[in-house]
Amino acid sequence: MNFAKLITAGVSTICGGGVIVYSVHSYNSNLLKVNASRLNNDDVHISKWDSNWDRRDPANNSELQKATPTAVRYIFLIRHGQYNYYGERDTDRNLTKLGREQALLTGKRLQEFAHKYKHLIVSTMTRAKETAALIQESLPNNLKVIHCPLLEEGAPIPPEPPVDFYNPSPCEYFEDGARIEAAFRRYIHRADPEQKGDSYEIIVCHGNVIRYFICRALQVPVDAWMRIGIHHASITGIAILPNGRVVLSTINDSGHLPVKLVTAV
Repeated sequence: MNFAKLITAGVSTICGGGVIVYSVHSYNSNLLKVNASRLNNDDVHISKWDSNWDRRDPANNSELQKATPTAVRYIFLIRHGQYNYYGERDTDRNLTKLGREQALLTGKRLQEFAHKYKHLIVSTMTRAKETAALIQESLPNNLKVIHCPLLEEGAPIPPEPPVDFYNPSPCEYFEDGARIEAAFRRYIHRADPEQKGDSYEIIVCHGNVIRYFICRALQVPVDAWMRIGIHHASITGIAILPNGRVVLSTINDSGHLPVKLVTAV
């Protein structure tokens, strides 16, 4: 997985478990025409990018003005493999046979940068820990592993539009939302000024957490998280540049999985 190529690839979509890259020129130009006379401020809303979104912009922080970040952080967000969804306890919700196959293939997919990974950060839920352990079989033995309960699955915020099949209580949103936001603030930010070289990090967690992280990192409305599909054992890549700009280089990449192994529920 060449991150430089991924960043410059262009518009991509998921088809049959893989990523297909399209050129804008392949579309019928008539489809791109817009009747400008019909547009007004209610039709198009453009939000200005907040360069200090992680509160680490030297221009907005007197303590950091003498030290500007120079490194890029490459973060791979991995959803756990397929698991026994109807288990009563967390320990019962372990990976299925198919889920273990998915995790092993994801580990092989991540091997390309094996010598560069800084650490492996893992949710404390059983299915995430099992997935991480299988991924580790393809990575260096001395890779530091950090288990974090902030990354556990949950209900980040009521989705818009609402969906009938997902109805957590207001209390769940109130508690889970704060926890998942705390996880975002801890792990998704630009490099510290002291970091001299680019870093590659893996976070193994859950679908809702990844969806929420994507929305927050791109500064789009976070209630849009349910509109994003995340396959089991898929890879979502985020690059955070020294100036704080965020590049979603790949999303829901499950191209390393045979079609018969691509699942979402």
